[in-house]
This record gives sequence, structure tokens and C-alpha cells, in this order.
Amino acid sequence: MTNNNANAGFHARFRNIFKPRDVFLHDGKSLRRFTIGSGVQMAAALAAFVILAWSTFATFRTIDALTGDVARMERQVAQMQADVTAIRTATAERAALLERRQTFLAAMLSGSASEGQLAELLPPAAGAPDNAAEQAVTQSFRRVDGMQAAITDQARAAARQRYRETAGALRSLGINPARFHAAAGAVGGPYEPVAAADNADPRFRELFTTWRQLDQLQQGVAAIPSARPLRDNVAFTSGYGIRSDPFRGRAAMHAGIDLAGPIGTPIYATADGIVGRSEWNSGGYGNLVEIDHGQGIQTRYGHLSRMIVRAGQRVRRGDLIGLMGSTGRSTGSHLHYEVRIDGSAVNPVPFMQSSNTFIALQQRRGVTPPVAIGGPVGGSR
Repeated sequence: MTNNNANAGFHARFRNIFKPRDVFLHDGKSLRRFTIGSGVQMAAALAAFVILAWSTFATFRTIDALTGDVARMERQVAQMQADVTAIRTATAERAALLERRQTFLAAMLSGSASEGQLAELLPPAAGAPDNAAEQAVTQSFRRVDGMQAAITDQARAAARQRYRETAGALRSLGINPARFHAAAGAVGGPYEPVAAADNADPRFRELFTTWRQLDQLQQGVAAIPSARPLRDNVAFTSGYGIRSDPFRGRAAMHAGIDLAGPIGTPIYATADGIVGRSEWNSGGYGNLVEIDHGQGIQTRYGHLSRMIVRAGQRVRRGDLIGLMGSTGRSTGSHLHYEVRIDGSAVNPVPFMQSSNTFIALQQRRGVTPPVAIGGPVGGSR
């Protein structure tokens, strides 16, 4: 009963909304009356509802499409920002790599960097581009890459050539270059090679290895006694090898050369090293200075009137180490000079000639002074 009453009330309200309505129009002369029936009103209301519904649907579709476009644009902007960041990062990394390469090359070519410093500066290998951005950056730096590669190749070729020349000079003196790779350092000490990083650029690693071999050889050259022990004009009075002993008159081995001059003539170290002995020697040398140059190479300076250096002192090529005299087994003022390799005496003359300081000691002018010769028997120790 209640539902019937409610339905009756709803229909009554609905009919009341769409009840026939009269519309009066007055044009100034006459009055006209139009009646709009319930059906016309309901049709108009339905049409209005359909139009409103369609407009609402279209509006939501448009908003949804715009929202999708905005999201798509936001994703595109985010991707562009990520690409820009990747390019910046790749550019910075590539620039840093090129700068490190340049620093390594500059340090090596300067000749002042140590093996450890160069090992730390050794540039890593450049990774393959991961994306188009990195590939574009790599392409943009191709010219600089090419220039650095050319410098690296030239430096490696120059180092190899210098190594061959230095090794050839050592072999001409009867010295195997491998001696200087077994123990680095001009004055001995343990050899602690510096290893290149595992991720080092192969091209630069090869250059570093070549340079290290050359550097070891050049450090070893500092141990080669190629300078002259005397700067003054002196006389060459006795050579290396078998000779008639001045005291016994019999054939004996002379382990060095004799260079005669006034007492007090300055005597200089012929290579870098550490003074092993600076003392009186009873075996015939008299006052003796012995310098250890490393790699089994020694020099001896005998018959000195004064020893200026002390045992354990580090000396450089050309440092003053003593004064000429006639102590020990000597017939007059002179220097007995020896070069020893692994304890065995060798001829010192080729060593002095190797630095283009060939000593013309047999040239005599005017009255020839008395010949002064001497030295220990058989090059005793």
C-alpha cells in the first residue's frame, strides 16, 4: 500500500513538471497564445539531457587524452634530461681520461718523473660506448685521441731506439745490458719493480714498459765509469795487461792504467756510487779509494797522497775524491786507476773513450819528464 502511494506521488510530481503550459506572445498589435504540451516538453528535456551527457563524455575524453599527452611529454622530457646527464657524464669522464693521458705523456717526456709516479699516472683503458650519447662523445674526441695515440707511438719508438743505442754502447764495453734489469739503481739495492695497473690502457702500458726498460738501462749507465779521473794534462805511463814489473823485472799482470802527474793533482770519481774503501792498502795500492757503482762495477784509485772521501759516502760523477801521490808500490807521483766488473779487472781505456773523452796521454812536448810507473803485483786486493 505504501509503495502504491509513493508511485502515485511520483507520477503526480512528474506530470506536474511536464504539464501543458500556455505561452503568450504580443507583437504590439495582437496577442497570440501557444500551448506546449507535455510530450513536447519531455522530448526537449530528453534532447537536452542527451546533449549534456555527450558533452560531459566528450569533455572527460578530452581531459583523459590531454592527461595522456602530458604524461607522455613528461616522460620524453625526463628521457631528454637523462640523455643530457649521460652526455655530460660521458664528456667529463672522457675529458678526464684525455687529461690523465696528457699528464702521463708530459711527465714521461719531461724526464723528471720516477717509475712509481708514472705507474700512478698510467691512464686506464677507455671503455666501449654504452649508448648513442657516449658514442657521440667518443666521436667528438676522436681527433684528440688520434693526436695522443701518435705521440704515444712516437715516444715508444724513440725509447726503443735509445734503448738499442744504449745497449749497443754497453755491449761494446763487454757489458750485458741484462745486468741493469736484474737490479735497478746506480748504486745497488734491492730491485722492486712497479707493476702497471691491470686496467691500464694497453698502448700506454706498452709505452710505460719500454720506458721502464730504458730508464733502468740509463740508471745503469750512471754506474759506468766513463768519465776521466783526471782533468789536468797528465802522462799515460803504463797500460792495462801483461807488463814487466818495475820492481821485480818479471812479467806480471797490470790490472789498471797509470796516469802520471804532480803530487796533489785532483782525482775525480768517474761515475756515481758509494765509497766502499778509503784506507791504506798493504797490497801495493798505498792510499786507496774504492767506489762501488752498483751492478757489480767498481773503480779503484791508488797511490793517493790524500784521501778526501770516507767509506760509505755517496759520490757523483766528477766529485773530488783524492789527490795524486806516490804511496805504496810506486816509482813516482801517479794515479793507478782500475775498473772492475764482478771482481775482475778490465781495461779502463775503452770506458773513458766511450764518453768521447779519450785521453791522449802519450803526447809529449819538449823535455820528457821521468816516467813514473808502479802499482800492486797482479792487481792484488
